[in-house]
Amino acid sequence: MTVLFYDISFAISVVLMLSYVFIWQKHFDAHLSLIFLTIPLANLGYCFMARATNIQEALLGNKICYFGGCFLPLFVTLAIFGICKINLNKHLRVIILLSGVVSYLSVLSIGYNRWFYTSVSKDVSDGYLVLEKTYGPMHTVYYVFVIAYMLIGLSALIYALFFKKDISNKIVSVLFIPELVTMISYFAVKIFNLKVELVPLTYDIAMVVFLIVAYRIAMYDVADAAIDSIVEKGNTGFASFDFKHRFLGSNSVAGEMLPFLNNIKVDSVVKEQTLIKWLEDFKADENKDKISFKQDDKIILININYLVSGKKKVGYQLLITDDTEEQKYKEMLEHFNSKLEQEVDQKTRNIVEMHDRLIISMATMVESRDNSTGGHIRRTSDCMRFLIGAMQEGGYPGLTEKFCHDIIKAAPMHDLGKIAVDDAILRFEGRYNDEQYAKMKIHAAEGARIVHEILKDTDDYDFHILAENVAHYHHERWDGSGYPEGLKGTAIPFEARIMAIADVYDALVSKRCYKDSMPFEKADAIIMDGFGTQFDASLKPYYVAARPKLEEYYRKEAN
Repeated sequence: MTVLFYDISFAISVVLMLSYVFIWQKHFDAHLSLIFLTIPLANLGYCFMARATNIQEALLGNKICYFGGCFLPLFVTLAIFGICKINLNKHLRVIILLSGVVSYLSVLSIGYNRWFYTSVSKDVSDGYLVLEKTYGPMHTVYYVFVIAYMLIGLSALIYALFFKKDISNKIVSVLFIPELVTMISYFAVKIFNLKVELVPLTYDIAMVVFLIVAYRIAMYDVADAAIDSIVEKGNTGFASFDFKHRFLGSNSVAGEMLPFLNNIKVDSVVKEQTLIKWLEDFKADENKDKISFKQDDKIILININYLVSGKKKVGYQLLITDDTEEQKYKEMLEHFNSKLEQEVDQKTRNIVEMHDRLIISMATMVESRDNSTGGHIRRTSDCMRFLIGAMQEGGYPGLTEKFCHDIIKAAPMHDLGKIAVDDAILRFEGRYNDEQYAKMKIHAAEGARIVHEILKDTDDYDFHILAENVAHYHHERWDGSGYPEGLKGTAIPFEARIMAIADVYDALVSKRCYKDSMPFEKADAIIMDGFGTQFDASLKPYYVAARPKLEEYYRKEAN
């Protein structure tokens, strides 16, 4: 019965080992693989012991069993650290491995010295040969090592269960089973004085647990699973080179996309200068990790990265893909976006033009109520264009293209406030008395209010403020004697200071119901005299530069 138990345990361990081989993937933890190799060997030792006919055969089986006893605890501990993604110090790994080697060397000394067993004799029980042993000091050391491994493994599992978020709690919980089952079986044999060792059974249970864990890890390891999926799909090429440009290997897809790879022998230095340049450029600047080129009717994309072994960079890895469809899609998308942008720009221009025409129409409607200023809006807009042109040609400091465009566009809005002036005042023919003039002056503040309401929802905040300032402050004077706020000097917005010159010049040289047009010389004298009192003196040179065009313009208007 004992022999049958050990034979079944061994057979089960072999089946489980083959199952592991069937699902094995190259990214599995190496210690996991060692567990599946060691357990069948240890179980085979129990089979030898059960069939031993003399003490030498029993000792051989015993030593094979202890191979599992010495190395399995450390393989399990290291596998737990790997599965739980807990970094273990390199020197500590070496110490753990050395402890297993020392333990097993003392086991191999059985029969030659008294380190592990001080004495060994044989006994026969129920027809089976049984070893009677007296334990030596190294056996105690062996138990210390085994208990230490178990405690370290349990500590790692508890830590992972509560503090590691990148490992499944289901996997961690399952890993407690081998540790607990081993302890239970050990004490069960001692307490119940069983005739058979339960260790092979616990080994098989551990193999089942680790087989489940290995299967789950293959799914949880997203990075490796993704790479495997890409390789399996069969449209991605891989090629590897070391830092000396020696070819390390590639898959068939890489050979199809880069035919020169098919002529390179593994471990030989690459002669292809184009490839060498790609690698050297990447080495000098890691941002140069993408190369795209056309080959026949395909567009090939190469991604270069470092080939890593453990934590050390050992060479270059090329990921090669057919990017033709992606580039066609991008080209189509760019074409669509370009066409869409053109349509949006056209629609925007149409809206802006409609908005501008609406403003001009409003200004014209307001002007039609004023008997004294026919054509004033159009003329002041043209005057503003001449003044701004002279300022641009003269290099006025800080003058931007947008400001010039905006102030010319805003000029027709400067008198919109007259819509709030009573018809009796607005249509009065003759010079205003003080009371009438006071009522007329409200058009500046009202103009600012109206412009604000018209433009308050515009996206162009700068134009909104500029147009509002032109309407509000174009009657302010440099010396502070203007209206509606009595602002002085540079407190008057710059755009309003320019508008004031255009507005006054047109009023002087144009015919009104209460006066004839003034000769250019006289109007010019008034304007020139006003610089420093009514107008900003810094604008004087630009008015002088614009004067010939202004006079030519008004001569044509008169005809």
